[in-house]
Amino acid sequence: MLEIILVTLGILLTIAGIIGCIVPGLPGPPLNFIALIFVKLTYPDSISWLLILVFAVLTIAITIFDYVVPTYGAKYFGVSKSGIWGSVIGMIAGIFFFPPFGMFIGIIAGAVAGELIGGKSHWQAMKAGTATFFLNLFMMGLKLILSIIMSLVFFFVIADPFFKFS
Repeated sequence: MLEIILVTLGILLTIAGIIGCIVPGLPGPPLNFIALIFVKLTYPDSISWLLILVFAVLTIAITIFDYVVPTYGAKYFGVSKSGIWGSVIGMIAGIFFFPPFGMFIGIIAGAVAGELIGGKSHWQAMKAGTATFFLNLFMMGLKLILSIIMSLVFFFVIADPFFKFS
C-alpha cells in the first residue's frame, strides 16, 4: 500500500515538476528531486545514493541560479529595477491573460514598459526586454533539462523496479 502511495505521489510530483519549469511559482527541479527520493524509498536498490547526491547538488545549483542569473544578467545588460519589476509583472499578467505564450510576451512587454516608464530610450528599453527574455528562457531551459532527466530516471525505475541506476 505504501508503495502505491509513494509511486502515485512521485508521478504527481514529476508532472508538477515539469510544469514548474515553465510556470513561475512552482519549483520544478525540487519537485522532481522529491519524486526521486520517493522512488528510492520505494525501490531502495534502484538508485544509488551517489546519484541522489548528484541530483541534489544539481537541483540546489539550478534553483539558486534561477534567481541569480536573470537578476545579475539583467543588471549586466543595463536593465533597471523598473525593467526587472516590469518583466515580473508582465510575466504574471501574461500567464493569466494570454496563456500559454503570454508569459513570454509579458516578460518582454513588461521589461520594455518598465524601462520606458523609468525614462530609458526606446532602444535601451528593447535591449532590456530582449535581454530579460533570453535570460529567463535560458533558465527555463536549464530547469527543464534537469527535470526531464530526473523524470526519465523516475519513470524507468517505476516501469521496471529492477532497473538499476547504481
